[in-house]
Amino acid sequence: MIFDYETLRIIWWAFLGFLIIGFAIMGGYDLGVGILLPFLGKNDDERRVILNAIGSTWEGNQVWFVMAGGALFAAWPTVYAVTFSSFYFALLLALFALFLRPLGFDYRSKVATPLWRENWDRALFVGGFVPSLVLGIAFGNLLKGIPFYFESSDMRIIYSGTFWGLLNPFALLAGLLSLSMFTMHGAIYLQIKTIDSINWRAKKAVLIFTMSTLVLFALAGLWIVNLNGYHITSEVLTNGASNPLSKFVKREPGLWLDNYGHLPSLWAVPVTTFISAIIALVLSRADKPGSAFVFSSITIASIILTAGCSMFPFLMPSSLSLNSSLKVWDASSSIKTLNVMFWATVIFLPLIIIYTSWVFRVLRGKVTVEHVRKNNHTLY
Repeated sequence: MIFDYETLRIIWWAFLGFLIIGFAIMGGYDLGVGILLPFLGKNDDERRVILNAIGSTWEGNQVWFVMAGGALFAAWPTVYAVTFSSFYFALLLALFALFLRPLGFDYRSKVATPLWRENWDRALFVGGFVPSLVLGIAFGNLLKGIPFYFESSDMRIIYSGTFWGLLNPFALLAGLLSLSMFTMHGAIYLQIKTIDSINWRAKKAVLIFTMSTLVLFALAGLWIVNLNGYHITSEVLTNGASNPLSKFVKREPGLWLDNYGHLPSLWAVPVTTFISAIIALVLSRADKPGSAFVFSSITIASIILTAGCSMFPFLMPSSLSLNSSLKVWDASSSIKTLNVMFWATVIFLPLIIIYTSWVFRVLRGKVTVEHVRKNNHTLY
């Protein structure tokens, strides 16, 4: 084995973050396009253009979602178990909304009646809106703390929250931030792929949702200052067995900024959010959407990294039993499992990145109304 247990745990924390960011960037733009579909497409031809802008890539983008879920299950099984116990109904809601997407893409153009197509357009909007909102709400609740604990006798997971309890004000703010940044990203992608009136409307949407993303991110940052954060007060056994009850944790307002106090260079991460978002907006207004897409991707990555840097080493804090909080050092799989998965990831992740890059290169170019009319029976 090349790496010790401590190093493997850090590597897999980084891998999980990379996969979440990968899904947010690659899956985020097509969720955003789905959200914008009813508003930027004023007639059936324009909506077909919008759908065909993502029609050839949206299925491949789901690989990032599957990989992130698989990595969580295999590398952090305790976190996976608590996540599905805590967010069960919220995750089901998001999954059922995602189920509408393949149905909408497959069946929308099977019948030419306006009502049929309008209903599938609404379904595709729901398929983009609900997952975008729910994923943000989940992250917001992680920062607030989840109401769960472990029975000391048999380590049984006890969750004491409700679905409605997840919809607290801070989590809803995080959900709106997620919704806004995905919609911004989708609008920039549509600016890349379309021309004329759709392109103009997408450009206007970029302005609206970039500004709302910056405002919501700033509000979340101000809220974090007074939000209860978590800190480990006992010795940290980085190479020890995964036992969540082997530590002592305290909770106080502002502790989520503790890492930034110990390592001031981390402030570069949230600052990057503002800089990259402004650059993306400027490039969009200058009709350089390809470069704007790069900077909107950086914006999304830095928003997620800001949350990750704030919470480290916590993965899932507990608001009921502080010592039951799950962190990088006490919630992972065995060293053998992490090592085997490491080599599988090293082999297959670059292949996925190469394939994704190749698809984008091959399928580059604009989608037009004339194009979808000409290929009426083969496009969405």
